[in-house]
Amino acid sequence: MKTIIIGGGKVGYNLLKTLKERGYEVALVERDKSTCLRIAEDFKTEIIWGDGTNLQVLKDAGIEEADIIAAVTGSDEENLVICQIAKLSFGSKKTITRVNNPKNMIMFKKLGIDNTVCSTEVIANLIEYSFDQEDYRIISILEKGSMVLAELFIHDHNPWVNKTVRELVLPNECVLVSILRGESVIYPRGDTEIISNDKVVIITNKSVLAYLINDLYDGGNNKWIVGRTN
Repeated sequence: MKTIIIGGGKVGYNLLKTLKERGYEVALVERDKSTCLRIAEDFKTEIIWGDGTNLQVLKDAGIEEADIIAAVTGSDEENLVICQIAKLSFGSKKTITRVNNPKNMIMFKKLGIDNTVCSTEVIANLIEYSFDQEDYRIISILEKGSMVLAELFIHDHNPWVNKTVRELVLPNECVLVSILRGESVIYPRGDTEIISNDKVVIITNKSVLAYLINDLYDGGNNKWIVGRTN
């Protein structure tokens, strides 16, 4: 799968980094030469210096073979033009755009942009969820609110304390992502033990998170947490 990213700012840079780490083929287009040179020093990938609204520049980036076009510049107008060009001139399969002004979200969707991402909207969702407590907090809302990245704090009397990851039977809709222990980040395996004062990062949906919070902190029936011996 090939992805073309238009815009080499912070969002574009981090998106490029993530996709490269996952083994995807990625090209990036950026109009600022110094930014292109800086990114080229960090990544062995195709970096095109040029205007992302220019058809020839997009062709040079391989838009005719690309599966996804991600327009993540700081200009809503430019992002919209890029996605429209990708759809109408090249028949691109999927377009994703960054929306800086949330008032433009509806317009973008009506014009056929497949997915829109708006930082302001994410922040509003975080406030609306209002899950944050001293025992747990929402890190991010994903997939338009259907998925939640959350951090669970483990205490001495928590049901997970001193259990290994393989001893936790979690619902299918919950994935344990990492364990934060002091200044260290642990990528858990089956024999990784969870100890007091750990912060466990999970990705799940809203309903499963509610069950977990009840079981871990409110004395629930632990329906999702079952010890298993080998």
